[in-house]
Amino acid sequence: MRQVFGSAALCLMFAASASAQSAPGDPDAIRITGPAEHTYIDQDTADADALRRVLDGIRLPMGFRIELYALVPGARHMALSPGGTVLFVGTRRDKVWAVLDRDRDGAVDEVKDFAPSLSLDIPNGVEVSPDGDLFIAERNRVLRIAGAEAFDQNADMVAVPIVPRGSLIPEAEESSYHTARVIKLGPDNKLYISLGQPYNVAPPEKLALYNETGIGGIIRMNRDGSGREVFTYGARNSVGHDFHPETGELWWTDNQVDGMGDDIPPGEINRQTEKGQHFGFPWYGGGSTRTREYAGQEVPVEVVMPAVETIAHAADLGMSFYTGDMLPEKYRNAIFSAQHGSWNRSERVGARVMVTFIDAQGNAAIEPFAEGWLNQDGEYDGRPVDVIQHPDGSILVSDDFAGAVYRISYSP
Repeated sequence: MRQVFGSAALCLMFAASASAQSAPGDPDAIRITGPAEHTYIDQDTADADALRRVLDGIRLPMGFRIELYALVPGARHMALSPGGTVLFVGTRRDKVWAVLDRDRDGAVDEVKDFAPSLSLDIPNGVEVSPDGDLFIAERNRVLRIAGAEAFDQNADMVAVPIVPRGSLIPEAEESSYHTARVIKLGPDNKLYISLGQPYNVAPPEKLALYNETGIGGIIRMNRDGSGREVFTYGARNSVGHDFHPETGELWWTDNQVDGMGDDIPPGEINRQTEKGQHFGFPWYGGGSTRTREYAGQEVPVEVVMPAVETIAHAADLGMSFYTGDMLPEKYRNAIFSAQHGSWNRSERVGARVMVTFIDAQGNAAIEPFAEGWLNQDGEYDGRPVDVIQHPDGSILVSDDFAGAVYRISYSP
């Protein structure tokens, strides 16, 4: 019966192990069409009705409308299949959810777990290539599943560990802190994966290892896991990145140091123009604010300061550039990003969707776009995590607190 619920040497070692396990016929590939039954998520529940009442209070610019798209437990980062029939949704638990719209009419037909026989460990990051490969970035592994959109019909589907378990980061560095990986396919057809470092402020004895392996940065590799390299240095915990649709530059969010007070340091949206740039952590805790742990030291690297400073401790997470036609022209090539909301602050902030406008010179300015999940009592009714574009030009917003995905559309 199906279940239905309501609500350096190290671098060389990593590269070699990933490359050795990258071929489609790999003997270590994991067959994922096992006997496990799917878990289905009922969409017609009291929870859905309660969320619709919350959405009635969300403030948006004139002409915009927000609605419940699907109930998806623990919904985090999202990726759409090329045909637009499956929305894959990662979590910080042990499942990736599949939100199905088989006839592409904009209404969800079914929500169920993807490949329930597959054992996953914090599969937060999901990405789908234009030719249909699904990539899942876990705490310490990366999987590739070819043709995942057809998982309902394919009786012989496998997951290939392009980065085997224990090879994304050294196993000794695994923790429960900053474990949510984000994976995106760049304009160079390479995979970019963020690796948050497992401290509030990394100690000096860890810095050399982290520089070698890309912890506290963003790494880049080929789609088969080969050619791994560190692309970004000096991040604390980036949980969102995307590429400018015209310049191809990498932009990314970063969550900054806790325990320094309500109003410092600022959060960040960063603009990266070339490989190897350093963005200041751990010498800087956010923007130009120095960390206490490294305050007396000379900064030994050339630092790129953030393109945008955001309100302290709002937890800027997932982000995407907008390239669609539904929204007014002013939003073309703007960044939509999620502020998950603060825990390290006496008065909560965030829990909203932001928009960042970028001019021809690359100067950026941020403002609220959708807010109201932080209610009048200072409690959360929702906590946005990721924002992506739907094929029809609307945007989808995930919420791991409410267990939902929302759709924001525009009609003049």
